[in-house]
Amino acid sequence: MAWRKIYEGAEPQRVNKWLAGEGVCSRREAEEMIANGLVRIDGAIVEDPGRKIEPGQTIELADGRVAPRISIAINKPVGFVSAQPEPGQVPAARLVTPANLVGRTDVMPTSRTSLAPLGRLDQDSRGLLLLSEDGVLAKAVIGAESNVDKEYLVGVRGQINDRKLDWLRHGLELDGKKLKPAKIDVVEPWRIRFILNEGKKRQIRRMCELVELEVVDLLRVRIGPMWLGDLPEGRWRAITSAEREALLKASR
Repeated sequence: MAWRKIYEGAEPQRVNKWLAGEGVCSRREAEEMIANGLVRIDGAIVEDPGRKIEPGQTIELADGRVAPRISIAINKPVGFVSAQPEPGQVPAARLVTPANLVGRTDVMPTSRTSLAPLGRLDQDSRGLLLLSEDGVLAKAVIGAESNVDKEYLVGVRGQINDRKLDWLRHGLELDGKKLKPAKIDVVEPWRIRFILNEGKKRQIRRMCELVELEVVDLLRVRIGPMWLGDLPEGRWRAITSAEREALLKASR
């Protein structure tokens, strides 16, 4: 068996819900495994997709239970869009080629691989972008209850002063709603570090506009525990299982 664990919850819980909560797979994938006879509880094959696991019972998932879900980190250059492109735009996923790979990967994405962006990074911005077909990871990074923060280095044009920094930290509204507090500090005379726990469309650029600062460069350097590091611009690498687990943990 490829995966085995004792259920230690206080109350019975649906198998698919528990497996998704453990970060093993999505609920839909769990139901697919059950339908294929790949899930056992205390040695007996689970046949009912609505089956609940009881406290103290052991669940086992068979080898080859799910096709690998590809997740990658890419250093997106300016000029590429992270989401579905409009006419004339080029998606960042176009850069995911064997020639641009850094390191190694067990599964190479193909033209049929559906890699969704885990968070926005607009066409005029650059830096760390996560692309994945892993629904559990997507929920952890960009779900409504996610606690994963993002860090940016933002080059600006205009006068930076304490009053503007204070507004950026906790005094602004966008689209009629007050923004969550942000961690803001100046790292160079013209560059500001932003650490955000939300990701509204073009949020940093719009925040800066409200305090009369013009963004001239926006680089995302971190998503939760994952750093851009020395990944060259326009190149990509596979996300490791340890990094996936760290992202899941950071979201809780």
